[in-house]
Amino acid sequence: MTTTAPDPTLREFCPDCDRPTRHAVRIELRVENPAADNPGCSREPYRVSRCLVCETTDARRMSDA
Repeated sequence: MTTTAPDPTLREFCPDCDRPTRHAVRIELRVENPAADNPGCSREPYRVSRCLVCETTDARRMSDA
């Protein structure tokens, strides 16, 4: 897998800072129903972003976007 450094010019609005700031963004597979017969089938992708100024984290289910 190849990774690249974040683009320092890209900004995203942070509601806690009340302004556009740099964020670290990753995609996570999360199990939504661990009690299911086969929890591996209940995984959904989430976009997780963390503000690099105030450290606030936000996770959004990608299939709801």
